[in-house]
Parts: sequence; structure tokens; C-alpha cells
Amino acid sequence: MTTKYNWFSLSPLMLFVAVYLGLSIYLDDFYKVPVTVAFMVSCVYGVLISRGLRLEERVEVFSSGAGDKNLLMMIWIFVLAGAFAKSAQAMGAVDATVKVALWLLPSSFIIPGLFLASCFISISVGTSVGTIVALTPVAVGIAQQIGASVPMVTAVVVGGAFFGDNLSFISDTTVVATKTQGCEMRDKFKANARIVFPAAAVMLVICFFMGSGVSTPDVGGEIQYIKVVPYLAVLVTALMGVNVMTVLAGGIVLTAAVGLASSSYDLPGLVQSMGDGIMGMGELIIVTLLAGGMLGLIRHNGGLDYLTRVLTSRVKSRRGAELCIGLLVAVTDICTANNTIAILTAGPVAKDIADKYGISPRRSASLLDTFSCFAQGLIPYGAQLLMASALASVTPIDIIRYLYYPLILGIVALVFIIVSRKD
Repeated sequence: MTTKYNWFSLSPLMLFVAVYLGLSIYLDDFYKVPVTVAFMVSCVYGVLISRGLRLEERVEVFSSGAGDKNLLMMIWIFVLAGAFAKSAQAMGAVDATVKVALWLLPSSFIIPGLFLASCFISISVGTSVGTIVALTPVAVGIAQQIGASVPMVTAVVVGGAFFGDNLSFISDTTVVATKTQGCEMRDKFKANARIVFPAAAVMLVICFFMGSGVSTPDVGGEIQYIKVVPYLAVLVTALMGVNVMTVLAGGIVLTAAVGLASSSYDLPGLVQSMGDGIMGMGELIIVTLLAGGMLGLIRHNGGLDYLTRVLTSRVKSRRGAELCIGLLVAVTDICTANNTIAILTAGPVAKDIADKYGISPRRSASLLDTFSCFAQGLIPYGAQLLMASALASVTPIDIIRYLYYPLILGIVALVFIIVSRKD
């Protein structure tokens, strides 16, 4: 197989980027562009350009990539995560958790408290967008009551949302990063914590300066502490190393029990909320299958081998290889505006680089997740910033001005690569 053909075999990925960005510019709205369409076009193109195989064999290669056992495991986790997140939200667990966090914190901690509440919710539910949807309206109301900048307070919430998206055991980015690198979630958590916790500590100090001189507003209403239990149970069992599918299944059962016992919803309401959560994962599931199939074609045609050679041709050390992994997933994220898709796309190449230079799977998984969140937090057309800006009635650029956490995360990750020893 020639070098030229290896390069050409990457063209489905290039087409995906071109189609997605082209539609985004044409429609003038990055948020409404269905990434599934861009993937479908690139997948059909990938099947057509594959050489040396009959059409049926090309489709078989595509289907084998889409049906990879690791991808299917991700899909089952996505289904359970959707059911848990939506049923917990419908039960009132998010509102209860926010109230507890704000009630526990004194006046000088109001802005840091929002950051901590966002961190706690996001690490519990594993979704940055879900955290932003739940907490941004509360944060905006607080900002209006205390006279703080709405974009600033919104940015604090978004930063905390990325904390959990990067670290949570049930985050789709964590699932994809660990599966593509072949490591346990708790091992990735330990490696990630060495980057994320220092970054969060720096951000917390900044939040104290942001929140100096403000007073805690009245959150209003009775706090139902029992509704916080499902989130706590998910977090504790995940930290204990329990299988993620068991964690989510247990969380669903506990959420249902608390919700029904507290009359937060009846059985039809529970079933409906779980169904809505599963259906909400539909696009992500389809994208996962299409991305897996496209990468299967690229791998079969030698594209990943070629890309690995190009990326590592000037790499002379393990640190260079780690920087290469970070750059690869960050650039991919900027192109796709989705950190899960970026990790899914860059994961196989990162695995090859990690194996070649002796980088542990947990470390490569941590770098993938961290640098994808870093890039995702700095693009104004990402789902997180678009959702936050819509809820807060400000522009994404207004929020980015105060969005310090992703930048701090990226800086700490670079320092981690430079100064840390091989693990």
C-alpha cells in the first residue's frame, strides 16, 4: 500500500470536517448543524473510495468498525446514563442538590459555592450540558440578586460543568477515553485527578476574588435532603470501583424508589422520564456507530498507521508523544465541536502512540479527556457555551471572557507533561 494511498484514506475524516464546518458557516448556526449528517456523508464517501474490495465487503468492514465491542459497551452505558440523568432530574434531585450546596455556604462563598455546586453536580451526573441546563437559571437569578455580572457567574457554572465532564465516572468522555485506551475508569480517575484538582483549586481561588463582598440569597422552599441520595450513591459506588453499568443501574433503582416514595412522580411519569433520557442519547448513539464505522474503514485502508507515522515522525521522547496526543485531540475537538466525538476519533491513534512510547493507558486516557475539555471550553460554537448563552441571554463570547477554568486546565496539563515522571 503506497504512502499516497495511506494519506488519501484519511480523506473521509477530512470530508467530515469540511461538511460540518461548511454547513455551519452556510446556516450561520453551529448548534443546529446535525453532526449525524456530516458523518453520514463522510461514511458513504469512505465506503465508495475503499479499494480492492467489492461493495458488500466494504460495507462489512464499515459494519465491523461500527460493531466493535468497545463501541457497543459505550452504547449500553449511554442508554443507562440517559435514563438515570433524566429520571433524577424529573424527581427533583438537581434542584435539591443545588439548594443544599447553597444553603451550606456562607456569604463570602457564594461564587465559589456555585463553582463547587457545578463541580459536584457534573461529577455526579457525568454531563456538562445537563449541569449547565440545571444550574445556569439558578446562577443567573443569583447574579441578578447580588448585582454580579451574569456572564461571569455563568462562566463559573460552565467551568464547574467541565470539571465533572472531565472527571466523572459516568461521563461519556470518560467512557470513550477509557475504552479506546483499554484502562479501568478508576485508574484514569487517579491519573486525571493529578491534573484536574490543582486546576480546580486555582479556579476556586479566582472565584473567591470574584465573589468578594456579595451576600447569599434566599434559595427558598424546603430542602428535601433525601433527593440528594441518588447522586451521592452514584458517586460513592463509582469511587469504590463498582462497574459503571452496575453503578448506573443502581442509581436508576434508587432514583425510582426515592421519586415514587416522595410522590415526585408516579410510575407513568418515571417511565416517561427514563424514556426521554434514553431517547435523548439517540444522536450520540448514532454518531458513535457512524464514527466507529468510518474509523474502521480508515484503519483498514492504512490511514491510522499513516497518521501515526506523521505525528510521531519528529517525536523523540515520551513527553513529545504526550504533547502529540494532546494536540491531536484538541485540534479534532476544534473541528468537530464535540469532545466525545473528538476522543472517539483520536482515541485509536492516541493508543498507537501511547504503545509506541511506553505511555500508560490511564495516562493517555487522561490526556485525551483533559485536552478535549480544554479545547471544548474555548470554542464559542460548542454545545456547552451555546446552551449557557441561551439560558443566560448573553453571547458565547461574553462568557468566554470569564471562562478561566478550561484555560487553567490546559496550562496545568502542559505542566504535568513537562514535569511529571513516567507512571
